[in-house]
Amino acid sequence: MKTTISYGMVGGDINAFIGKVHRGAIAFEPNTTLVAGCFSRNLEKNLLTAQTYRVPADRTYASYEEMADQESLRPDKIDFVVICTPNNTHYAIAKKFLEKGFNVFCEKPMTWEITEAEELERMAREKDLLFGVAYAYSGYHMVKFAKMLVDEGKLGKIINVNGEYPQEWLIDELSETISKTAKFSGWRADPKVSGISNCTGDIGTHIEHTVSYITGLRVKRLCARTDYFQNDLDLNSNVLLELSNGASGVFWSSQVAIGHMNGLRVRIYGTLGSLEWIQEQPEQLKFTPRGEAPQLYYRGAGYVGGRAAELSRIPGGHIEGHYEAFANMYKTYMTALLKKANGEPLTENDLDFPNATDGVEGVKFLHAVINSGKNDSKWVTV
Repeated sequence: MKTTISYGMVGGDINAFIGKVHRGAIAFEPNTTLVAGCFSRNLEKNLLTAQTYRVPADRTYASYEEMADQESLRPDKIDFVVICTPNNTHYAIAKKFLEKGFNVFCEKPMTWEITEAEELERMAREKDLLFGVAYAYSGYHMVKFAKMLVDEGKLGKIINVNGEYPQEWLIDELSETISKTAKFSGWRADPKVSGISNCTGDIGTHIEHTVSYITGLRVKRLCARTDYFQNDLDLNSNVLLELSNGASGVFWSSQVAIGHMNGLRVRIYGTLGSLEWIQEQPEQLKFTPRGEAPQLYYRGAGYVGGRAAELSRIPGGHIEGHYEAFANMYKTYMTALLKKANGEPLTENDLDFPNATDGVEGVKFLHAVINSGKNDSKWVTV
């Protein structure tokens, strides 16, 4: 019976923020080991990262192609690969590893183009491989509890949604007096690497996925105003939308909103009640039943059940945050890998991680927003 998981990583070198997050989250599970990688095209960074994380020299690869080819020949090959590279490389890397029979967990957006995302989704399905996408906010306990309340009918029919994700970290890009020292990381500023979007692709898709995860609804069509402020890629977007059940909604994402650090906030309104969750106060969920006083639910309390309770690691009052959300996403994904390897059937809870279909929907959403913004905010079907 298989009880341990080994994985490899492409990208995410020793200096990369997101690589540390992925490695730290996976390490929450004691039965996991990082055993292979191509962490950087820079030889020095690649070797330093491998040495730091005790990856064997013979499993430290100069390219992702070499890694996929060589790992596929090993009797102890990795169980899955994590892709933590810039946007323009996701498709080629994921496709190569899928072709070689590997399960994949990929940073978002899943790909540049919709057709690429759909191809990866099809490959994973046909090869019976698990494909995860790093929409980690669905890993927060109270987001899962919000989903449970919606699934139980506590909100009634969903009639309106409101999501926002404001940040201020790129405000200097708008200044005429402050020297621009390229807070935009090099690749995010470059359409040849980042793709058609910065703000919407980077944080707007998190709104889309979080709302979709909680409600079970998809964006049907939208119209958008995108603001570039003389930059190559969007820094602000306002989106009016219709969901698959006919409900309306508004999404706002911005990286030039002074006074906000990481302000993801989601409000869901139904005929029987409403929910509000704020990422910067992740332990709380506000639920307001129709005609009653607002109620605050707290992670770790006895009245919080379902997946939110199953995935709690420490008692209530001790804050669980972003690393734990990533860890919950990976715990679910890796549990599914182990069960598949042992021939056990997968339950709905086993598949409670962002998958290839979610990745496709995210790419469709960001393309619709950018297309609408470039065409006088015309309505676009997603």
